[in-house]
Amino acid sequence: MMKDSFKYLVIGMGIQGPKRAKIDKKNFVGYVDPFNKAADYKNILDVPLEIYNSAYVCTPDKNKVNIIKFLLKNKKNVLVEKPLLTIKNNTIKELYGLAKKNKIILYTAYNHRFEPYLKKVKELIESNIIGKAYVCNIFYGNGTSILVKKSFWKDKNNGVITDLGSHLLDLINYLFSSKKIKLFKLTDVQKFENTSPDYAKISYNEKSFQINLEMTYCMWKNSFYLDILGEKGSIHMNCLCKWGPSKLIVRKRKKPSGVPESKTYLLKMKDPTWKKEHEFFKKKVLGKNKKNDEKKDLWINQILNSII
Repeated sequence: MMKDSFKYLVIGMGIQGPKRAKIDKKNFVGYVDPFNKAADYKNILDVPLEIYNSAYVCTPDKNKVNIIKFLLKNKKNVLVEKPLLTIKNNTIKELYGLAKKNKIILYTAYNHRFEPYLKKVKELIESNIIGKAYVCNIFYGNGTSILVKKSFWKDKNNGVITDLGSHLLDLINYLFSSKKIKLFKLTDVQKFENTSPDYAKISYNEKSFQINLEMTYCMWKNSFYLDILGEKGSIHMNCLCKWGPSKLIVRKRKKPSGVPESKTYLLKMKDPTWKKEHEFFKKKVLGKNKKNDEKKDLWINQILNSII
């Protein structure tokens, strides 16, 4: 009966856990959190294994691996909040090996992949509308430096680099999946208001393609900008739906020079990414194909460990 159903547990009642729980109340079975009095269970060992077949791991990074191992060994499908970051890739390979052995899903959540205009950007790139891409610049900033400082675990280690930076690396992997991008460099890092980095730039540069990723907790108006310059035109995106409205501009180059043809799209809606990602994961759990995307996590892990 459990094989044909979807019942999920949420581990961690910080910011992301409650978001995940309220999406699908019908199939949500309870919270696990050792610090929150409202949790249904203090420890994952207290949860009867027969009441759930999937779990959302929304915990601090240092706790993730042991929790995931427990879940996988007990044949529970796992959605883990980004990033799945370990010191060595071997640990990630071990986790995916357990998932494959037990024929279950292990999925690292990067909800921005489900942003409507980012999906549109991917389609535009793949349709070759701007031809060969020359440069991709992405800026992602919010004003959460004080909230990070107040957190008992966030203002440590690599701060914004692993937090927002992992999102940006995932988007590069998503948008340019056909390219063999390997070596990023940390070109700037600052600790303006936090003990961990709250501003950083990382870059990738090869002869014919360049990527610049900029991230910060010190942007007092939440902002997301994407610019892709290509041989036939360019793509420009301003703002995510959650901060809306989101704008997308596609420009067609005029040769030898001049004002390009331009098409503008505007979208105003509530953030759809959490629900879309939940449905995506649920479909993977209930589907017959239990293939996991191990390469994405290994790639992001390798790059982050090379720059931090």
